[in-house]
Amino acid sequence: MSTIDSTNVYQQINETNQTSSSASASKAQEDSDMFMKLMIAQLQNQDPTSPTDTSAFMSQISTMSQVESINNLTTTMAAMSESMLSSQSALQASSMVGQNVLISTDKTLSNDEGDVNGMLSLNGNTDNVRLTVTNALGTVIDTVELGAFTAGNNDFVWEGSADDAGKEYSLKAEVQLEDGSYSRIDTYLENRVTSVTLGQNGIGMTINTAVGSTAMENVLRIGV
Repeated sequence: MSTIDSTNVYQQINETNQTSSSASASKAQEDSDMFMKLMIAQLQNQDPTSPTDTSAFMSQISTMSQVESINNLTTTMAAMSESMLSSQSALQASSMVGQNVLISTDKTLSNDEGDVNGMLSLNGNTDNVRLTVTNALGTVIDTVELGAFTAGNNDFVWEGSADDAGKEYSLKAEVQLEDGSYSRIDTYLENRVTSVTLGQNGIGMTINTAVGSTAMENVLRIGV
């Protein structure tokens, strides 16, 4: 595992091909060994006055050599694919460092203006969303009625103070229900990527920020 100061279908195909290639190569080697043992045994026990016709053996050996060459080529291509995947992941990871991303989380640092940018994920329309802001000590410092929103993803901004730029905050968003009660909803908050941790062979990435780490699949948007 490596960390760079930047899952997909192709990765799954690559992993499957590596496993299949290894199994095929092992089976081919077993078949080749068994064939050679049988051929040697038949030659040793042949009738000297009527030697065995080896043309069939030679044809079989030729075929097995071709199969072995194909298996070796498959193994080589799998290794090249793995190397390319790792390089591609490293390049993608390095390009993400320093960028702002929207992550499924309730924690973030305020930007240079002291504000927090985020997104609300709503299953339906709502007349009001209440936002509760807590500082790093767990003290509620602000409660804001954001108003009505439609179903889907909706951007919002909590306006703080420039004097508090770079401070850590937790945000809780709740929709107001018909009976007047509130129900919590998912939030995506803007965070800056400080580094990216790559999984084995470049498969899988973990995004690291000043307030924590999360898997790449939890990133909703890059370059906010």
